[in-house]
Amino acid sequence: MSTHGGDSLPHDRRLTVLSGPSGVGKSTVVAELRRSHPEVWLSVSVTTRKPRPGETHGVEYFFADDAEFDRLIASGELLEWAEFAGNRYGTPRTPVLERLTAGVPTLLEIDLQGARQVRAAMPDALLVFLAPPSWAELERRLRGRGTEPPDVIARRLEMGRLEMAAEKEFDLTIVNTTVKDVCQRLIALMRSQFSG
Repeated sequence: MSTHGGDSLPHDRRLTVLSGPSGVGKSTVVAELRRSHPEVWLSVSVTTRKPRPGETHGVEYFFADDAEFDRLIASGELLEWAEFAGNRYGTPRTPVLERLTAGVPTLLEIDLQGARQVRAAMPDALLVFLAPPSWAELERRLRGRGTEPPDVIARRLEMGRLEMAAEKEFDLTIVNTTVKDVCQRLIALMRSQFSG
């Protein structure tokens, strides 16, 4: 197994990756984890999209322009990155490796494309797929957001179907019945990764 730039870690300190289709509730789960389990470190992504109302640089995202994002890619500073709806999103590599090395339970919340890149870069990572209770529920959530124009919603629905089909690539699936249940399952999983 090849590693690049000190990516190898003790096998009991696995990175946990949460992914799933857009609208399944990943950000809601992450917000609850931040509130109820401050011991878990949640990676903050870099994005080229503009901040939404209420978002703060360095909290929800690090906001960067295209030139800065290009620099991060070129210098190998991103563990993964993806483009969606005309914006790019990426995970800074160094903070993730630092937290894992220090024994801090670490969670990434990223899309399918990013999860595949993490699998390639860190084969020991635990990939968790967050699934909706049903496709109808996911479609309702995507249409009910009211923050995107119809063409973006159509792209999200199409992407959601592709992402649902990728569930088998993940180590395990958690169905998002309630945010509290998902958080409890994730915390139990992450504690088991850092025990021993």
